[in-house]
Amino acid sequence: MESPSPNQDRWFAEQVLPHEPMLRAWLRQTFGSRLDIDDVVQETFLRVLRANATGELHAPKAFLFATARNLSLDQLRRHAVSRTGSLVETDLSNVLDGEISIPETVAHNQELALLTEAVQSLPVRCRQVMTLRLVYGLTQRVIGEKLGISDRTVAAQLAIGTKKCTDYMLRRLADRSPRQ
Repeated sequence: MESPSPNQDRWFAEQVLPHEPMLRAWLRQTFGSRLDIDDVVQETFLRVLRANATGELHAPKAFLFATARNLSLDQLRRHAVSRTGSLVETDLSNVLDGEISIPETVAHNQELALLTEAVQSLPVRCRQVMTLRLVYGLTQRVIGEKLGISDRTVAAQLAIGTKKCTDYMLRRLADRSPRQ
């Protein structure tokens, strides 16, 4: 693959790289030590860059996680086939979402999109605090240290953000519901 253009470098740094910690945590939680996470992340990044080079990705985060999941499953399958033991020893039931139906998945994705819209509508500081809490799961103390604000300010911003997000979502859901 030829070297990426400056625009592609910027796109990667802004749209993909911020999700790396969450991707690594998800891979570690989902697959544990059975997987070479560094290899999966590197190959995932390569495939995301190739896909973006062919055309603009509309959902880079979703593509990133789907690609990582597929590569992880491939790696586990190759490992299971190459070992002398049987395939039954590798339990993939916790990897495959056979229990979640398509309508539930669609509903969940719509709710997540609505929450994302709500958070994006917040003022900058409040949005930063909410993102660090909701997406990265940081504690109030760590958020305060990261942003250089007090724990009380973090708590206040979380309360304000939660209230505004709730109001936003209720308004949007009311707009969507059929009138009687």
